[in-house]
Amino acid sequence: MLNRRGALATFVTGLLASGLARGAKAETLPMTDPTEIIELWPAGPPGAAKVTAVEAVIERGDPDGLRDRALTHTRKPTLVVFRPKTPNGAAVVLMPGGGYERVVQDKEGYETARWLADRGYTAFVLFYRLPGDGWAAGPDTPLQDAQRGLRLVRSRAAAMGFSSDRIAIMGFSAGGHIAASLTTRFAAKVYERIDAADDLSARPNLSALIYPVITMDPAAMHGGSRKQLLGPNPTSEQVVLYSPEKQVSADLPPVFLLHAADDKSVPVENSLLMFSALKAKAIPTEMHVFEEGGHGFGLRFVAGKPVSAWPGLFETFARRHGL
Repeated sequence: MLNRRGALATFVTGLLASGLARGAKAETLPMTDPTEIIELWPAGPPGAAKVTAVEAVIERGDPDGLRDRALTHTRKPTLVVFRPKTPNGAAVVLMPGGGYERVVQDKEGYETARWLADRGYTAFVLFYRLPGDGWAAGPDTPLQDAQRGLRLVRSRAAAMGFSSDRIAIMGFSAGGHIAASLTTRFAAKVYERIDAADDLSARPNLSALIYPVITMDPAAMHGGSRKQLLGPNPTSEQVVLYSPEKQVSADLPPVFLLHAADDKSVPVENSLLMFSALKAKAIPTEMHVFEEGGHGFGLRFVAGKPVSAWPGLFETFARRHGL
């Protein structure tokens, strides 16, 4: 097991330094993990009385020799900070996937954060709590961390060199469900105020949902995420509340959607449902569905595949909408 707070990352993808958007083959470069970490809850996260799970980082391995770590049983949710050399005045909060069983650290977290920081964004990787670990808030536990994290980022905007109204979120897979939930339920009261940061809005200024889990409807759901979030027998009311496509209102920010048609883990219908719901409410939205890509590719695409264009497409969308 590895310590996520200061461990040396022996390998990290060279895509970030050598033509990532062109789909170049990954290389290995030594790079130290960031050490700037913001704890979300200074007195400890709410609802911990029945939580006994032990937090750990596991190395999952990667066929190309890259780091592929994941955090399990998060006990102290944090934001890990990646500062750009030349800030562009905007920030992005990343919410990696993991099926609500773990939080992917490298592929959808640190690698994407470095890519964003290289382009001027102040990037934050959110390590959120998992709903199956016994937290009192149950399925609202990850949303508690997402709301609190967004508010903390907004509270530190001036000090960290970006605008408080230029904050995007980007979620992958189950992290995409958290990002979609924050996008649609940013005003839901899911925890009690603890300090001045909680007086700020949790509404992101832009949302990017990357091969996201969206619906809890059995017709298109990701079964593992639904079971971890809602248990084996959710009520019909829970299915509606925790399906972001059912929670779309007219005051949402612009949304970027990305999926591969051949995704065998999270059906592409998840993004299609969200896109249709957003269009019905006239929310600015853009969706890219690629023929090939599978699931969980992050920035590690296969050379020559059209899906490798997605980071540039996101960047163009973000700039067009003020980021």
